[in-house]
Amino acid sequence: MTETSNTRTADGDAPAPRPSRLHRLMRYIPLIAPVLLWAVPCGVLLYAGQHWPLPVTAAGTALFVLGLVAMPLAMMRGHGRRQQDRAAIVGDSLLGGSWILFTWSVLLGVLLRLALTVAGVGDGQDRARIVTWAVLGVTAVLLAWGYAEARRVPRVRTLDVPLPRLGAGLDGTRVVLITDTHYGPLDRARWSARVCETVNALEADLVCHTGDIADGTAERRRAQAEPLGTVRATHARVYVTGNHEYYSAAQGWVDLMDELGWEPLRNRHLLLERGGDTLVVAGVDDVTAESSGLAGHGAHLDGALTGADPDLPVLLLAHQPKFIDRAAAAGVDLQLSGHTHGGQIWPFHHLVRIDQPALAGLSRHGTRTLLYTSRGTGFWGPPFRVFAPSEITLLVLRSGTA
Repeated sequence: MTETSNTRTADGDAPAPRPSRLHRLMRYIPLIAPVLLWAVPCGVLLYAGQHWPLPVTAAGTALFVLGLVAMPLAMMRGHGRRQQDRAAIVGDSLLGGSWILFTWSVLLGVLLRLALTVAGVGDGQDRARIVTWAVLGVTAVLLAWGYAEARRVPRVRTLDVPLPRLGAGLDGTRVVLITDTHYGPLDRARWSARVCETVNALEADLVCHTGDIADGTAERRRAQAEPLGTVRATHARVYVTGNHEYYSAAQGWVDLMDELGWEPLRNRHLLLERGGDTLVVAGVDDVTAESSGLAGHGAHLDGALTGADPDLPVLLLAHQPKFIDRAAAAGVDLQLSGHTHGGQIWPFHHLVRIDQPALAGLSRHGTRTLLYTSRGTGFWGPPFRVFAPSEITLLVLRSGTA
């Protein structure tokens, strides 16, 4: 007789439950996704009624197959054990390019073809070829524009943030937020210096970096990060870890930021005093810290606020917006976060919203707590930003509710 899934092991322990169909399917996503990213555009551009000459179809198909093979190989060599920066640049660029090509192949392959059909434009082959050239044209424009957007020094976004519990002496306090600089395979030391010059021109009382400094260890990316040591603030420069630090020896980044003159707020706080009033500036490790296995790291809000006067307003640094539930429960006045990149490449925005309570900008959570989510100062992986501009944020704190 065949044993059922309820059979117990010899020591009496029940066996682990079988994974669901969804979990089994998730295992295949790393294999399925690259195929879809390259196969769908190939079908839309070459095999959807265009009737291209055989050499064109063969050459085009060969390019798509080359992309399908080269992208995962380059990603593995670039981000795996070998950590080859040139391979990472190739893999990341192919990933971003294929995502944009896939998106617009799907959209224009359906919507534009439908519009042309309704308008009675040409026959099936004419419409198919118009779609092909439209997809290629839109993709080329978005790649060029997206690359320029990713590589430029971010524009400064300025907004007033009213905090009812903020004392009048702190009214007008200037807080500059940078985050998700993601120094990586593309050397951005010069860009880093220009970002820091822009920050210094804002004459901040407090400068905050809410994590994801780089992709790679502090030793490997030190040259790109060193300009952060030139940042000036009237009161303090504070930093908290992001999830990417925990992929790259987080303690090394904590030590380097300390060396560069930043205050790593690892589940602790400091006091910002101005005009006779006081603001508690607290920070927590990223929510992934505890599962990283790095001793002493973990997101502990109680520890961050230990010893703080509960009647004082609290500004909290937490890398991921999803920490806002804990912040609101603790009565935090304002949480500053990054992590989302504003989606970075549309329409990835919609996937980010599944995981995070906010994508970008200022939002209210509960009766007291505000959350500001930055779209990030740099970019992760693919060197493109499409409909998700980077930012350096100047938040001017205002007392009262006006």
